Formats: sequence, C-alpha cells, structure tokens
Amino acid sequence: MPYGTSGGEPASTRSRRHIFGDDAEQYDTARPGYPHQLPQDVLDFAALAADEPALEVGAGTGKATLPFARSGVSVTCVEPDVRMARVLRRRCAELPRVAIEVADFEAWRPARRYGLLYCAQAWHWVDPAVRWARARAALSPGGAIALFWNHWILDSGELAERLTAAHARLGVEIPADTLLDPRPRPARRGPESRQWRDMTAAGFVDPAHRLYASVHQRSTSALLGLLASYSGYRAIPPRPRERLFDEVARIVDEEHGGRAQVKVVTSLFLGRMGDESGRSELPSAGLRLPDLESPDLGPQP
Repeated sequence: MPYGTSGGEPASTRSRRHIFGDDAEQYDTARPGYPHQLPQDVLDFAALAADEPALEVGAGTGKATLPFARSGVSVTCVEPDVRMARVLRRRCAELPRVAIEVADFEAWRPARRYGLLYCAQAWHWVDPAVRWARARAALSPGGAIALFWNHWILDSGELAERLTAAHARLGVEIPADTLLDPRPRPARRGPESRQWRDMTAAGFVDPAHRLYASVHQRSTSALLGLLASYSGYRAIPPRPRERLFDEVARIVDEEHGGRAQVKVVTSLFLGRMGDESGRSELPSAGLRLPDLESPDLGPQP
C-alpha cells in the first residue's frame, strides 16, 4: 500500500497541525519568509490607530512575526504548539512589543480587541466551524484581517517529472498541496477563490487580493529541508521517507548539479470586519489592492 496523505489523512487535522513542532528548528530553517513588501501592504490596508495592536494566529516560529514587530506594531501571538513557541520566544527575545500566548485559537479568549488579525500559512489549520466567528470576536469594529500563504512550485518540469517518478517507484504518494502535487490549479481571479468566498460569507467586506512572486535557488539539502517541513512528508513513516529523500538527493545531485530552482508565489487575502448591515464600519483606508489574475492556489501544509 502506498505511503502518503493524498488518499486520506493518517492523522486528524488537530494532530497534523502539531506535527511541525516535532522538529521546530528544522521547520524554522527550511521555510522561507514572506515578501518584504507584504507587511507594509497589510499595514497600509489596516490603517491601525496609534498604538493599536495586531493579533497573529498560528505564529509558528515567527517567520511573519518579526517583520510586523520590527515595523513598530505591538503583536500578540497565539501559537498552539509549545515547541514552536519556544523557538518563537527566542527569535523575539529582543522585541519587547511581542507577547506570546500558547493556546489553540479556537479556545483562546482575547483580553482586548485588535485592529488587525493576520495569519501566515496557518488559517487552514484552524477549525473552519469556528475560525471566522473567533476572528470577528477578536477584532475591533472595522478591524482588518490578512491571510497569506507561500506556495512553492518546482521551476523545472524535467526535474519535477524525475522526482514524481521516484515517488511512484518507491510507493510513496505525493502529499497533497506540496511542491510536486500534480493536481491542476486553474487560473482564477481573486474574487473566485475559496478564501475570498469564505471571507465575504463570514461578513468581511472591502476584500482585496494580491500576489507576490519570487524565484529561489535551493541546494539539494535545502530542497530536502523544504520537503521535510511539509506535514504530509512528516506523516510518512521514517524508513520509506528516508529512502525517498535519498533518491531525491541522488537525482538532484547527479542530474541537476545539486541545485533546484523553486518559484515562490505568495497569495494575500485582505478584508475588513463589517457591521450588522454588511457595510464596513470604517472607510477603506490606505492601500486598495487590485484583483490580480492568478492561480487558485490552495493553502500549503
């Protein structure tokens, strides 16, 4: 029977979202950060009042925390995994305006309201039955929400084919929503995406969408690190995962000079909490982001 997660989850979503903490340091090293312009675009949209704080849901090891905090914003981080939070605390040790609470966002109760809630690479791990209501409960009237994900795409069709064949040869299914996931991602405009529909259905208004793209060169070890940081690969038993990664390393080293080019597309969704009549309680302020023609990129694990 093939190993993998595309045909069915081997563990619950709740346990899968904690799997990153099994090696929080590896995750922190392997995962890239976010585009330099993105935090400023979010803050321009949010138009926070002086000293108005932001809330980060699923802060992980701080990949998004640091750029927001370094912009001068006070940030409260809610992170469910104590091991990830340990790395987060270390990375934010010199940032006194960062407060860290170890808790599930679904159960966490804010002591105050926030002008901005943002979530990097983690909103899909929050229980969909309650996440939008919990977001509204945490936001001030007219407060902004910003949800964003990095999506990695192997920039060589030939290498992707060779690595896909290696998975098949070793009986390992390619985990869903990962670097080699072959499922088509049809081009759609922002308003047609699932994230946009869910946000507006939950009562958020003034929706906006933006894409950021960059290309990164990865060594063999860095590419393996990225694969190992996916929850789907972490869920594969150690022995078959080790055999697979050995074969991936051999192919990249021997056939591609030990380098792989990875395209990173970052998808940002913005909205503002509306009032009961469905209209924003604050006028749109700051940057109004355009609807860009883009792939309908789903969340990355």
